[in-house]
Amino acid sequence: MRFPLDLKSPVKYDVVGFGTNAVDYLIEVPHYPEFDSKVELVGYVQAAGGEVATAMAGLTRLGLKTAYIGQFGSDPEGDFGLQSLRDEGVDVSFARQIEGAKSQIAFIIIDVTNGERTVIWKRDKKLHYSENDIDETAVESTRVFHFTPHDTDASIRLAASAKKHGAIVSIDIDNVFDGIERLLPLVDILIASTEFPEKFTGTADRRKSLTELNAKFGSSVVGVTIGQNGSLILCQDKFIETPGMPVPGGCKDTTGAGDSFRAGFLFGLLKGKSVEETARIANAVASLKCRAVGARTALPTYDELERALLV
Repeated sequence: MRFPLDLKSPVKYDVVGFGTNAVDYLIEVPHYPEFDSKVELVGYVQAAGGEVATAMAGLTRLGLKTAYIGQFGSDPEGDFGLQSLRDEGVDVSFARQIEGAKSQIAFIIIDVTNGERTVIWKRDKKLHYSENDIDETAVESTRVFHFTPHDTDASIRLAASAKKHGAIVSIDIDNVFDGIERLLPLVDILIASTEFPEKFTGTADRRKSLTELNAKFGSSVVGVTIGQNGSLILCQDKFIETPGMPVPGGCKDTTGAGDSFRAGFLFGLLKGKSVEETARIANAVASLKCRAVGARTALPTYDELERALLV
């Protein structure tokens, strides 16, 4: 099945992202600790993360041109996070560091027996974007605009501008928030976390909840990631269920797997793949990411992705 979306002719960027970045402190433990207990850690690392920043890094590693709109703190974590995107080749000319703000951080506990993680995070209110803080220039020159809706009014303004200039609008969503009814009608590709469809619709049946979301907001593609079980996509009244791929060498860390899935999905879309093949690509990128600890550590190159798809 072909995507029912028209891709803009090549412009400055393939994808522009707006939303979260973070610095993660990843702590590996032999098992998830019980309440009021002590456990010796296996290892720990500091690594760059955040949903949208990770997706932009993943797309750039696959060979696409990306830019990131976001705010970092003026602390060492902010320096680290911003430089991590520069090192990947993401255009950060629309990003900035806010004096006196602390960068978003997360402490992530990883169970080494299965790679599953628990995230404890904090975002400084000084990193908030208001509608008037936004420079729309980047989204005027992109084929796809991808975002998380943490700063809703700013997201609405950017999404509306992106659509006005012919870009496809993609959202990474995991929660219900004020303003959702104004924002989601602007979205062409709605890929949600496992829990979101039920949170929004009150319907536990995934197919029914995706159908309801599609009917209410009219997105061309509505889907949900299902962890190691893969994904479920609804497009033109057809459901496409794609199994997850085994992680080469076993799963070390699931942090950023959903972000990586979205990077793979947008990559497939931009490369003119079918919806079915795009879902397979997205699951492959997510699987390969889980090879190592950290949201971006094992994001695949184009060659690595090609080899994985041949298996």
